[in-house]
Amino acid sequence: MSTQAEFAATLVDEWALSGVRDAVLCPGSRSAPLAIALLSDGRIAVHVRLDERSAGFFAIGCAVATGRPVLVVVTSGTAASELHAAVLEADLGGVPIVVCTADRPASLHSVGAPQTVDQQRLFGTAVRFYAEPGVATDADRGAWRSLASRLVRESVDGPRGPGPVHANIAFVEPLTGAAEHVPAGRPGDRAPWHSVVRGPSASDEAVGELVGIARRRKRGVLLAGAGAAGATGGRGARAVVELARALRWPVIADLRSWPRTPDPVVVASGDGIARAAEALGELRPDVVVHLGSPHASKVLARWGAASADLGTEHVLVDAFGRFEDPERLAATVLGADPGVLATRALERVVEERVVGEPGWMERWRGADDAAQGAIDAVLARQRSLTEPGVARAVFRSLPDGATLVSSSSMPVRDLEWFAAPRPGAPRVLANRGANGIDGVVSTVLGAAASREAGDGPVVGLLGDLAFFHDLSGLVWGAAERVPDATLVVVDNSGGGIFEFLAYPSVLDPASYERAFATPQRSDVGEVARALGCSVASVDSADALAAALEPAGGGVRVVHVRTERSANVALHGELERAIVAAVGAALGTPGGSSAGQSPERTSGPS
Repeated sequence: MSTQAEFAATLVDEWALSGVRDAVLCPGSRSAPLAIALLSDGRIAVHVRLDERSAGFFAIGCAVATGRPVLVVVTSGTAASELHAAVLEADLGGVPIVVCTADRPASLHSVGAPQTVDQQRLFGTAVRFYAEPGVATDADRGAWRSLASRLVRESVDGPRGPGPVHANIAFVEPLTGAAEHVPAGRPGDRAPWHSVVRGPSASDEAVGELVGIARRRKRGVLLAGAGAAGATGGRGARAVVELARALRWPVIADLRSWPRTPDPVVVASGDGIARAAEALGELRPDVVVHLGSPHASKVLARWGAASADLGTEHVLVDAFGRFEDPERLAATVLGADPGVLATRALERVVEERVVGEPGWMERWRGADDAAQGAIDAVLARQRSLTEPGVARAVFRSLPDGATLVSSSSMPVRDLEWFAAPRPGAPRVLANRGANGIDGVVSTVLGAAASREAGDGPVVGLLGDLAFFHDLSGLVWGAAERVPDATLVVVDNSGGGIFEFLAYPSVLDPASYERAFATPQRSDVGEVARALGCSVASVDSADALAAALEPAGGGVRVVHVRTERSANVALHGELERAIVAAVGAALGTPGGSSAGQSPERTSGPS
């Protein structure tokens, strides 16, 4: 009999009872008790990954795809530190992962023992909850299930919202042993040890404040980012749109907020419209209500700040006290779940016949339709594949029910700016918590590996540098099932987003290429084939659409070559065309730019 084997088996049993369905395990000796318990139990799918950094982002992909907490188990030493980037992303992105780092006992610390580092509170304030139970003893048996259950509950239902938790667990040798007497769980239906009832809410005061604002301010805009639907998901999204319809207000919706399907009140071209002078004239709102995370577009952020200077009121709906308002525009903060707030406010708005200014929504609708027409016209003239064209085509071509995982940097921006609404639009995910290009391949593969039966395909859209940055995500153990996923790699031979910034103009070309653009010697297609991926190189929209058709299993790479400087010119052409089209739609032919793209002056975000 081994006390720590029984401790590990108890944790795994309680995690299964608490709803954990996926665990990401990295090889290592000190974590053996947990590895053995997971592999012996069978109720939790175990994904073995070689690289801890990749494993953390793989877990994020699993968690965002399923909405369930995902377990990550690693050994001691630098293995634990490799998870830090993923923990930061999970914190800022609100992703529930349960990180378990194995540790040496206290007697081996500070004496030069191998693979021993200080892992206490390794991730600082980035975790929602931290536990260090020490080496398991018989005297602590009564606390084991509570610990396991609380780790899950804190990752999902903690007061700061979903996010990562960390358990640093010391194990002593021998690290193997039999688990004969596992402490009993709750009697009856094998319920988890703890259940937390903390449903999404919106107080009467918050509802009253929002309805009062709508009554006073007739020209409103709902700015919906990721998380704008709230905890109720689809119901919350429908409530937000129905509230906008009742008020006759437009919703400027980031395509991460909910699938971008056609709707008269939902505006897809917010970035382009905000570039036009009319955005601060005919289209300047009296109030902007911010729901969910900020958009990737700095143009929208600048438009919000400029509108505030002209008297627009800004209201932030904030369920977890995160204050996601980088421009600090909101004078009023409503502590409420966005979906629930919209549901309850809608009842009052309909009952009290609160409605916006006549013609307000129609002006925004006309501007959005004009912008979409301008995008189509410009892209139709391109003779080769372009980055905006690829983003628009991938979004258009994916089958209903697909999941599209976007890299940060340019792909998420091109999707936000240029993806046209369509029936059956794919769900779009992106690691926009910390906004890095870390672990994009692993996030895509984690989402693909955790899919439920009947879910559509999973496709990633990323650049060549993001692909090379996470090559370890494509390394598979001989016994592991390789998930079915497609990686569309837009290869502009370096960091294309830097072309929009000041660096090319202040450095000589060689220095700029070396330090910022950083083109790589390796070829995307050759590397992908060497790692076991099938590869399709495409050079036309038809070939791209064909390459996205479901095919054989495993990881497929669709390699698309583009040119960096041409991409900058095309973005400028698109911006000018949208501005002119918006002006014409609003009766000011020719239009006028509200300002150059902030990505050219203030850096990527």
